[in-house]
Amino acid sequence: MTRRLWGRASSGNVQKAIWALEELALPYEHIEAGGAHGIVGEARYRAMNPNGLVPTLEEDGFVLWESNAILRYLAHAHGGVLALPEEPRDRALIDQWLDWQATAFTPAMRDAFLQLVRVAPEKRNAAVIEASQAAGERCADMLDRHLASTPYVAGETFSIADIAVGCAAHRWLILPFEKAERPHIVAWRDRLAQRSAGSSVLSLPLT
Repeated sequence: MTRRLWGRASSGNVQKAIWALEELALPYEHIEAGGAHGIVGEARYRAMNPNGLVPTLEEDGFVLWESNAILRYLAHAHGGVLALPEEPRDRALIDQWLDWQATAFTPAMRDAFLQLVRVAPEKRNAAVIEASQAAGERCADMLDRHLASTPYVAGETFSIADIAVGCAAHRWLILPFEKAERPHIVAWRDRLAQRSAGSSVLSLPLT
């Protein structure tokens, strides 16, 4: 089977796909794309992913983009440690947290991340950073309270929801500004980092 993952490793969305592929021990070729690596504007790439974004997974001619769709596909197609539960309610909880990461947590912190990591200090907008920080703190507070009563975001078992939310939470925790202590997020992040596939992703710096 030919399997390729397109996208720069510094992308949080690409990191989700890398983590899942590594959890499943699936062989794949990783092609750096996006940002300084280019490629995403080329006609060949746009034919695969018309959004011109990363990641894109190519598997024996089957092409899929959107990071959480890739997580769901890998869980459905390859099972293993990422196998989805049979019980519809348990599966719905995984979907709930995947959607929350994509529609709430990551958008909340995006401006703070861009301003603090990718914008020169003299060009930063303090008001934008403050608003994003406040929105991110609300999400982090909700997640921390949730993790006080469960070892993983969707219940007792590690799942693709932990990969998606874990990548976002890692970025939040290491963003360079003062934030409230979140002991339950930290303990959960540390559990995720004990997984060999998770440790390589959760040790990456912000770029």
